[in-house]
Amino acid sequence: MSAVGAALTAAAVLAAVAAAAGTWLPARARVTLAGVCTAGLGAAGLTAGVAALGGQSWSADLPDLLPLAGAHLAVDALSGLFMAVAGAVVLAVGVYGIGYAGGGHGLSGRGVQAVLPVFALTLILVPAAASVSTFLVLWELMALTSLALVVAEHRERGSVREAGLWYAVMTHLGLVLLLVGLAWFAAEAGGETFTALRAGAAGMSPAARDTVFVAAGLGFASKAGMVPLHAWLPRAHPEAPSHVSALMSAAMVNLGVYGIVRLGLDLLGGGPRWWWWLVLGTGALSAVYGILQAAMASDLKRLLAWSTSENLGLVLVGVGAAGMFNAAGDRPLAVLALAAALLHTVNHAAFKALLFCAAGSVLHATGLRDLDRLGGLRARMPVTAGLFALAALGAVALPPGNGFTGEWLLLQTLIHGLAVPGVSTAIMLPVAVAAIALSAGLAAAVFVKALGVGFFARPRSPQAERARESPPTMLAGMGLLALACAALALAPGALAPGLDRAAAAAGLSGGRQLSGGGLRLSLHQVSASLWPLWTAGALAVALAAVLALTRAAGRRERRGQARLWDCGGGAPTPRMAYTATSFAEPLQRVFDDVLAPEQDVDITPVRESAYLVERVRFQHRVPDRIEHRLYRPVLSALTGLGTAARRLAAGSVHTYLGYGFCAVVVLLVVLAVIQ
Repeated sequence: MSAVGAALTAAAVLAAVAAAAGTWLPARARVTLAGVCTAGLGAAGLTAGVAALGGQSWSADLPDLLPLAGAHLAVDALSGLFMAVAGAVVLAVGVYGIGYAGGGHGLSGRGVQAVLPVFALTLILVPAAASVSTFLVLWELMALTSLALVVAEHRERGSVREAGLWYAVMTHLGLVLLLVGLAWFAAEAGGETFTALRAGAAGMSPAARDTVFVAAGLGFASKAGMVPLHAWLPRAHPEAPSHVSALMSAAMVNLGVYGIVRLGLDLLGGGPRWWWWLVLGTGALSAVYGILQAAMASDLKRLLAWSTSENLGLVLVGVGAAGMFNAAGDRPLAVLALAAALLHTVNHAAFKALLFCAAGSVLHATGLRDLDRLGGLRARMPVTAGLFALAALGAVALPPGNGFTGEWLLLQTLIHGLAVPGVSTAIMLPVAVAAIALSAGLAAAVFVKALGVGFFARPRSPQAERARESPPTMLAGMGLLALACAALALAPGALAPGLDRAAAAAGLSGGRQLSGGGLRLSLHQVSASLWPLWTAGALAVALAAVLALTRAAGRRERRGQARLWDCGGGAPTPRMAYTATSFAEPLQRVFDDVLAPEQDVDITPVRESAYLVERVRFQHRVPDRIEHRLYRPVLSALTGLGTAARRLAAGSVHTYLGYGFCAVVVLLVVLAVIQ
């Protein structure tokens, strides 16, 4: 058995042991053993993914595992990249979860501890599926286990139940779309294995290919949280336990990207340019809208959830550009665009998992997610604050953060792609570059707000005042993710051969376009290179020089200590400091027409006189405008339809028999017309 097969077998065994431990052992032992086995499961998935990225391939047919068609598994470099990302996140989250679930949040129950390793295993196995039935079974198992984890704390908060309902509906609508698209594909191709789909795709009519791509692509875009199919994401990610949020945001949503790449580029062999306009345009819209909503959010985990929508949007911009270049016949540039998208996927997984774990650390210490009530955590939780700052540096895509490399490669590809002939590239690529630039600028404001208001400002609640650092296992899990962020920031060239192999496995055989000796990343098509370690060193030297000059200037102009005139106001209090809401207010004014904020002032006068005020109540919120315009009318119509349909339930058996008779007659008439 190859290393990939052995590692996947070990992952399945460890998942079974973890689930059994979570079901049968007492609380304390259950959390520890399930966490250790889950971490081992992640290490096995990481090993399998790295082996596949190194060039190993593996396949297995298990005819007795699923009825009718059996189960088919196959791993290539593209599968290996997503398996490695999921495995690394599961490894760190498994360690982190030992301390987090044992912290009194009600997460040490048998249900959560038994379901979590199964969910982690599906994250690793979905990219290994090599037939339609195997893929759909694993996809649905992933959806059901994640839903069970999202509603784990439904007894504590009513908002969890609402989030679970939205997630259940949206994810199963996505499954229906996938079922329609992939079943149609299998019927047209004459087989349901991915090998048969590849062989049969060329013989399909253009209309059938278009229908398959659009239907299945919408299902995958929903899983990736793309606008306008994103409504579940900013609800489910904040309400799930924080280590589950990390798995969902850093590993599960990536599988939506994997599905689009596997289906569009590999199984269907590419397609017309308009397919990729849709992908690129959806990605650009999601990137800007997601980060704009993140800028308005004061809930720390909701802010991170919207940031996920932004980053997955950037990934789909790269995927869309790869498809457009492939359709135009420029394979080398298509390989670069896909490599940029995959590199940003890896970087996003590292810093977003760390951000969610750090947010969970804050929640574990304070019980709060509202930035307006936090503050002062830098002194009370210095390790968490430092790790959050490291991950935030990656999220704002500035050097030396790890998010910088992927966005730099993406911008290089788009700018050089303007030379590709065609009206579509001349219009879409500048729009994509502008969207990336705008989202990068807004991301800087978002994470300055999160870090400054949440960690550096004065504490604005007793819970923040009493905060203490998290347990060692939580810090160890976050430390693993921080090491991954640092390695990706300083040595992205180590991933270059694997990215080339992944692009080739996706059907883009444009030759080797990336190279690097670990510390250097070189692009062959556009003759550019990046030395992140030198960049980090230059920034460190510049920072040290500025600090030294500032200190030297301070010595020459030292003044005596004197209290400033404060106009009689006294020392500022935490109520005078900037909150997350006030920090976002200037941005909200700029994008007022897009965001359409809602404000309400309710003044209650005293009974004796209307001129004397007893209470003033001010409410301000920035709703999801797309949700209000797109989903609310549909929900209102369905509610009205349901209310009207209640009249049909008269409670009479004779009436119900009449309904059945009418239905049979209508069905027979329809069949007669069709015949």
